[in-house]
Amino acid sequence: MKTAALTNKQARRFMLLKQGLIGNYKFSGKQGVLDFIGQAGCIQFDPIDVCGKNPELVLQSRVKGFTKQMLYSLLYEDRTLLDYFDKNLSIMETTHWPYFRRYRQAHESGGRSHDEVNEVCDEIKRIIAEKGPVSSADVGFDDKVNWYWSNTKLARAALETMYFRGDLVIHHKKGTIKYYDLAENWISAELLSAPEPYPDELDHQKWRVQRRIGAVGLLWNKPSDAWLNIWGLKSGQRNEIFRQLLIEDKIIEITVDGIKEKLYCLSSDRALLEAVLEEPELKARCELIAPLDNMLWDRRLIKALFDFDYKWEIYTPKEQRKYGYYVLPLLYGDSFIGRVEAIRDRKAKTLVMQNLWYEEGVKQTKTLQTAINKRMCKFASFNECEYNGV
Repeated sequence: MKTAALTNKQARRFMLLKQGLIGNYKFSGKQGVLDFIGQAGCIQFDPIDVCGKNPELVLQSRVKGFTKQMLYSLLYEDRTLLDYFDKNLSIMETTHWPYFRRYRQAHESGGRSHDEVNEVCDEIKRIIAEKGPVSSADVGFDDKVNWYWSNTKLARAALETMYFRGDLVIHHKKGTIKYYDLAENWISAELLSAPEPYPDELDHQKWRVQRRIGAVGLLWNKPSDAWLNIWGLKSGQRNEIFRQLLIEDKIIEITVDGIKEKLYCLSSDRALLEAVLEEPELKARCELIAPLDNMLWDRRLIKALFDFDYKWEIYTPKEQRKYGYYVLPLLYGDSFIGRVEAIRDRKAKTLVMQNLWYEEGVKQTKTLQTAINKRMCKFASFNECEYNGV
């Protein structure tokens, strides 16, 4: 099978099954976290915590029994997962360290306040070797330097640059404060010295395009946020990559009713595609979806497939927001049926649903309302608090 034709409903179900968001849970516990991230390549990190941070929200919707401590443990105790840049700042498998060598090397020869940072790197390494993991408050160097978002302390710029270069890794976090340690203390010498698996630029881009298709489930050959941080991936390169991947039988071309553009899935998902074509009965689940969820990386595609128009309005001025500051899509079965604004009241240890907006045409049946209430109770438990209803 090199091509396939799907109805809109079949395409939606394929994506949801791939993501583990419909039917019985296919990911469970700590191993389920590793299994999903292994499938997806990475999940996107964002530090804002209204009712859970983005990677935690991604996992709570897919992994049976997931707790926030599971992810923390995998990152900073087991060290099987790693904070680094894939689709922007992300969480990935530690074993994928060699694949991003070219990005670390690029930071060695450039970057903001390059000279000022280089002057203090050796001293910071000495301080860490003597004291152990440090934050920017622990190393001095309080002079202000030019940085990517605004001027910042030289200590922060140096630590982040050394992290970008792979000299340091994040050892642990306290809230939003990052503590750094020498990479050699936590990543094996074998991984640190491993050559890049795809030294040729086009081969590297092909690997990363396949990785992103696998992360979303279905993608098209169009400009998209799904390709963010794949350096040098312009339309010409992308067209050539898709051409070669088709010839090599790495991807399957899919026609979907009502969508003019071709979509693509990984050839390794052929069995899942065949199963969807048989139209099995699938248990409907009600799930809250993260704002930077893998499935939402191409929001124009989500609009085309699900007729759901989602914008994360966190950076939209308050008076211009249609919904709210931190609003989560609400999935039921194979459809997005609304969106929820929920806040964790830390003092009262209560999850508060501030707003629930249903999509046009959604029938608010007792079954649906029961499913939503059950989901909100589970979401409250995930946030270690109680849910008292709307």
